[in-house]
Amino acid sequence: MSQTIPTLLYIDDDAALARLVERGLTRRGYNVILASSGEEGLERIRQGNVQGNVEGGIDVVALDQYMPGLDGLETLEQIMAIPHAPPVVFVTASQDSNIAVTALKAGAADYLVKDVKGDFIPLLHVAADGALRQAELQKAREEAEAEIHASRDRYAALAAERELLLREVNHRVGNSLQIIASLLHLQASSAGQDEVKAALTNAMGRVAAVAQVHRRLYTSQDLKSVVLNQYLDSLLEDLRRSAEGNRMSRLTLKAEPVEIDPDRAVAVGIIVNELVMNAVKYAYPDGAGPIHVELIARDDEVLLSIADDGVGDAVKADPRSTGMGQRIVAAMASKLDASVERDGAHSGTRIVLKFRRTTAPSSAANNAAAS
Repeated sequence: MSQTIPTLLYIDDDAALARLVERGLTRRGYNVILASSGEEGLERIRQGNVQGNVEGGIDVVALDQYMPGLDGLETLEQIMAIPHAPPVVFVTASQDSNIAVTALKAGAADYLVKDVKGDFIPLLHVAADGALRQAELQKAREEAEAEIHASRDRYAALAAERELLLREVNHRVGNSLQIIASLLHLQASSAGQDEVKAALTNAMGRVAAVAQVHRRLYTSQDLKSVVLNQYLDSLLEDLRRSAEGNRMSRLTLKAEPVEIDPDRAVAVGIIVNELVMNAVKYAYPDGAGPIHVELIARDDEVLLSIADDGVGDAVKADPRSTGMGQRIVAAMASKLDASVERDGAHSGTRIVLKFRRTTAPSSAANNAAAS
């Protein structure tokens, strides 16, 4: 309701009854405007609507059914077609319930039966008050829904902006890591000592494993997960390109589609890099040989194996080895909560990791859930 004293438009061709309604509702706190026909009432509503419902606007309408020209139902239909139309209380002397049902279906807020003496005026006052409250609630509901939609739009815009920023960050981080890997490759190529060359090559592989995750996140529609088989395929291709000579020409991948979170993908990539590089260095002392990476998904468990057909247990410990690779594999396996086993039945060397596809709940979380 837009003003302190609500304005009621009473549309009825019975002038004497209209004056009774005017006096009765004025005493009850209403400003009453009279219209003797449906056409006049519609014009009065349209004028108030154009004025913005501030001065001269109509807050509620009481509408008689039987009038010359447009009857009540026809007038009601046209009122409902007016934007921001006021609520309508349908008034008639007829006892026909079909008229009531039709009026309510057409949009009337309430319905009551009038009499020629004006005894219905108290009921009309109650009905008008109820229609005004109903209109206010409807307006508040529409405003709340509009605010909810606006909030959702703002949230969607912020989420899209955040996703764009994350993609840009992942892109820049991936580029920076790739630059670092390239610098390490150049340094390794110019190194005169084999142990320095090997150390730089290993470092380059570790950096490239992390860079691949960021490149995957930048080009993926899902920033929360990495498709592991695609990631490993790109990672092994990086290793092939970075290898000297033909040392990784027979590096193969057999992998099933598995999605895991980026942090765990980094751990898997670093493990694969360490074990593949270890096989390159030690499995085939006399040259190159096959190295197989396999990824298998079993329900929530993932099996990752890196195998070669080389010398296996017959390999002699390299006195230049610092054991860094083993420590890195152990650290990354711990991050994955993975078991690491050596396949004793394999003729060469086969390392098998088993870990869950999703992160297992922590003990603290389990205790909180139990309490």
